[in-house]
Amino acid sequence: MKCIIDKEIENIVISQGVVQMVEWVQQADGIWQYTALFLISILPFLDVFYIIPVGIMLEISPVAVGIIAFLGNFIMVLVFAIFFRQISEWRNKRKEKKGKLEPSKRENRARHIWEKYGLPVFALLSPSLLGTDLAALTALLLGSSRIKVITWMGISLVIWSILMTVGSVYGLKYVDWY
Repeated sequence: MKCIIDKEIENIVISQGVVQMVEWVQQADGIWQYTALFLISILPFLDVFYIIPVGIMLEISPVAVGIIAFLGNFIMVLVFAIFFRQISEWRNKRKEKKGKLEPSKRENRARHIWEKYGLPVFALLSPSLLGTDLAALTALLLGSSRIKVITWMGISLVIWSILMTVGSVYGLKYVDWY
């Protein structure tokens, strides 16, 4: 029971943090609004699925929002590709300390997609399943070369950024959310 409550509290704290970041972007003016959106897009777990709709709801230029979200997410892919060995060692030590030696449900799902379809399909599907940063790290942990991961995750991010930008522009207007 305590674990469920802790998870709920964690989700509330994360949600409040995201709301505060959106308010920060909303309060900024001019170039600072773009800068704030970029800084938030670099954060792990805030992928194009979140950044683009938020930026468009704040009435920032859709093209700029798409480019900013892409760049912020792609920078994290590059960081994970460059430092994946150090991140992997840290992650393994942390899992051992917590006593979690078995792969998580997400890791099992990622491995299944990986084994069945390979890196290209994994890179295209994973942003919606794992998030771009975790997907890049997972692909590296599963044995892909850095260059291939960077290339395929970049292609995937371009596609998802375009789809999310177009979908948010027309979808949000259709449902009249802003």
